[in-house]
Amino acid sequence: MSRIQGSLFQVKNTLNLRGNLVSLDMPRVMGILNVTPDSFYSGSRTTGLSNVLKKAESMIEAGALIIDVGGYSTRPGAVDIPVETEIRRVLAPVEALARHFPDVYVSIDTFRAEVAEAAVDAGACMVNDISGGNLDSKMFASVAKMKVAYVLMHMRGTPQTMKHLTTYNSLPVEVTAALSARHEKLKRLGVADVIIDPGFGFAKNIAQNYELLRNLAYFRRLKQPILAGLSRKSMIYKTLQTTPEEVLNGTTGLNMAALMNGASILRVHDVKQATETIKLFQAYKGVDIRI
Repeated sequence: MSRIQGSLFQVKNTLNLRGNLVSLDMPRVMGILNVTPDSFYSGSRTTGLSNVLKKAESMIEAGALIIDVGGYSTRPGAVDIPVETEIRRVLAPVEALARHFPDVYVSIDTFRAEVAEAAVDAGACMVNDISGGNLDSKMFASVAKMKVAYVLMHMRGTPQTMKHLTTYNSLPVEVTAALSARHEKLKRLGVADVIIDPGFGFAKNIAQNYELLRNLAYFRRLKQPILAGLSRKSMIYKTLQTTPEEVLNGTTGLNMAALMNGASILRVHDVKQATETIKLFQAYKGVDIRI
């Protein structure tokens, strides 16, 4: 498929986070903080509250505006865990981050409404849901009730089944249609701050992931900020025939492509490099950012 343009659509460029109006005129960085023992990238696994705080501090100093805390590995074929285990993993880190770093916004990476509510009560102000509300029928109502920002991601099936659900007739069109239907439901519930994530690696094969990236601007027709989660994923390390640990350079290259195609938020393991990529992107555009 040739590139499908979406540059004519005016995308929302602010987010209300904890009552603060955050501008997205310049792209922002979301740092990944996994409190799981089985995340696909070993460098992202963080255990112990002191290590959580040290890692978060490092990401914040490097330029992260949002810290995304996850307690459930969503890599293909990941083992399902009880909701109680997920809450136990994320609650103390979210509380500690909100307390120690009040100027940074904490996101909870979960598809379960019960986990989202517990995390928001503990200080999170954003829910990052890989399932787009499809794996928990209570999620949208919970997000509306809590009045938090919501990352609406596209996925088919579950982390255990998604790799078998990659048949599409027109990938960008079908993904956008699915996200649009979910977004309309969120709007009817009064959810005002929605970020669109096309779901790189979730029910898409490697070629399809690159097709999504080429056509990222197509999602601008939803008129919401776009999040690109490409960091160290299999579309990079399998293409380069290496491992997640060896693809920082490849991640940086694709993050620049995402920015050039309209991404407003980069979700990454390596915050310093993503921040530098954004600075160079701004310089390329001729924006004076006082480097």
